[in-house]
Amino acid sequence: MRILITGAAGFLGSHLCDRLIKEGHTVIGMDNFITGNPMNLAQLTGSDRFSFIKHDVSEYIFVPGKLDAVLHFASPASPNPASPFSYPNLPIQTMKAGALGTHNTLGVAKANDARFLLASTSEIYGDPLEHPQKETYWGHADPIGFRSVYDEAKRFAEALTMAYHRFHDLDTRIVRIFNTYGPRMRLDDGRVVPNFLQQALLGKPITIYGDGSQTRSFCYVDDLIEGIYRLLLSDEHMPVNIGNPAEIAISQFAEVINKMVGNKAGVVYEPDKRLGDDPQRRQPDITRAKSILGWEPVTDLETGLERTIQYFRTQLSQ
Repeated sequence: MRILITGAAGFLGSHLCDRLIKEGHTVIGMDNFITGNPMNLAQLTGSDRFSFIKHDVSEYIFVPGKLDAVLHFASPASPNPASPFSYPNLPIQTMKAGALGTHNTLGVAKANDARFLLASTSEIYGDPLEHPQKETYWGHADPIGFRSVYDEAKRFAEALTMAYHRFHDLDTRIVRIFNTYGPRMRLDDGRVVPNFLQQALLGKPITIYGDGSQTRSFCYVDDLIEGIYRLLLSDEHMPVNIGNPAEIAISQFAEVINKMVGNKAGVVYEPDKRLGDDPQRRQPDITRAKSILGWEPVTDLETGLERTIQYFRTQLSQ
């Protein structure tokens, strides 16, 4: 296939480019580098099956030639206001990527009669009252909270995608991505894995906001990309959760990282500075992914963290 990927220079987008090219497809990457890193695509330089267009997806999109698939991954993704690349610090750009960007990419897919895959998120569930979260759960989200620029952009994007599927009979897919980690995450990303690893590798205490009882479920990037690729090739149109159901408390996660890195500085607890609507628990129900895609994560936490630690060591030494 000849495939357009928006957000191609991002953490997930760049890994997806690699996988699709490895599978023999031709990829056109698109990114405006607001949060994406050009170095994430450096390994594709010179490939005759990769080309790149610098462009903002909130503006009209034109790609010459026939496309077989469009994958929309462009959006800031971090909720941490301490990071300049987080969606609280790029609120308008985040909503435009989710709303206008989805509209524009759906238009490209429709014009090419191409299949379309939307990168959605577990954040559409908000601070969930259902645990673990199934795709049938409608969510518990604040439409005007600090996180709403991301949550509502993705909820709108899902609604628009389904509207194109139902009204235009467009061949669409929606992946709801849960917490993912691995090489190519930004050091200043602001999310929990880069924050904890950077502090630990520098020999500093890991900072936990609140009491650390909040939970997350971490999926290694290779596993996530495998699930997305299977969804792309499937005939499934309804949303599918892709993530790791192995839930862990943030305080325990910090202990695992300190042990693996050999950081003796321990952990410090500070008053909760997280955004007010930050979810307390997050765990995917992946029953649909197992039954429809034959997918489940295969990388255990320590294996994935070891690969990620090696990447961060290299980045910190530069």
